[in-house]
Amino acid sequence: MSEKKPSIWHTLLAMSIFAYIYIPIIILIVFSFNTQRLNVSWEGFTLFWYGQLFRDQEVMLALRNTLIVALISTAVATVIGTLAALALQRYRFRGYLVTESALYVPVIIPEVVLGIALLAFFAMMKFRLGLTTITIAHIAFSIPFVTLVVRARLHGFDKSIEEAAMDLGANELVTFWRVTLPTILPGVLAGALLAFTLSIDDYVITYFTAGPGSTTLPLRIFSMVRFAVTPEVNALSTLWVASVFVLLLIGQIARRRQNA
Repeated sequence: MSEKKPSIWHTLLAMSIFAYIYIPIIILIVFSFNTQRLNVSWEGFTLFWYGQLFRDQEVMLALRNTLIVALISTAVATVIGTLAALALQRYRFRGYLVTESALYVPVIIPEVVLGIALLAFFAMMKFRLGLTTITIAHIAFSIPFVTLVVRARLHGFDKSIEEAAMDLGANELVTFWRVTLPTILPGVLAGALLAFTLSIDDYVITYFTAGPGSTTLPLRIFSMVRFAVTPEVNALSTLWVASVFVLLLIGQIARRRQNA
């Protein structure tokens, strides 16, 4: 059966949607190379604002904080989310339906609600706001995303290969490291990349759980645009968009290998 080719109207509609989404981003990238500070009109090409950006110590500190939080929260959320996915996929226990339903709550509720809830929790526990509280918050909202991605991979998992490994003398731990984990690894990596992307890109939850000296890049960008959108802000946003795009591209490649 031959595939039906899209009509010219479908093509135009798709192109219009992509243009609506990406033209503002392209304009932002172009103006990051503009010599004019006010970003009113194009004057000429320069890389000055990128050099100015890397000389900004506050931006570099925010970048360091962002990477610290993202790397730690991604590592912890990936381990917990993977183990949670395995437990939910293979076992039925008392409170299973409640646990499975609760998994979707951080995904569905608005981030501002989750941010306020985490702030109230930290205040009740008398935690000092800083990088530690941001990291704990990012772990909390990343775990469900990792769990859902890994569970999707587990739906097509053939348990007979685990049984074959055990029949050949491997214990449960060896079977997990040698058979189970390599098989579901594309799903685990996709979940980890999603958690990392969510962490480095988060503003709302970070805003509620940040303290003195724990400014991340999203918070820094917002503070910079409160007064004016300068080419330095455009340069920082361009690098941010490029980084997220690369991470998402890697995630898409991992998901395609997962579905293959």
